[in-house]
Amino acid sequence: VQLQASGGGLVQVGGSLRLSCTASGRDLSTYLMGWFRQAPGKEREFVAAIAWNIWSTYYADSVKGRFTISRDNAKNTVYLQMNNLKPEDTAVYYCGASLTKYYTRLGDYTMWGQGTQVTVSS
Repeated sequence: VQLQASGGGLVQVGGSLRLSCTASGRDLSTYLMGWFRQAPGKEREFVAAIAWNIWSTYYADSVKGRFTISRDNAKNTVYLQMNNLKPEDTAVYYCGASLTKYYTRLGDYTMWGQGTQVTVSS
């Protein structure tokens, strides 16, 4: 089962984008869902995560106050609303699904999307 990530694109500094992540053939409602990103030459890094109960959310310090993660379990979809984008947000963004509570632990994510490119121009 693969996740499908979408919504990336080219945006100017200060702009907004909303990423979506969904899966066909798998109910995501029991999974912790996370967004990670990887810039060229850098390791994949944690961005945000949301627990299965939708009330617990977690963010990297670099995106707090600008990004919001949410989920609609009825639509089997997780979102990442990104506001006030900066050039350093440029990366390929990946969504992942985990059955553990360790939201920054890359190896705990057992399903991944293909990635969607976000480019912020100055």
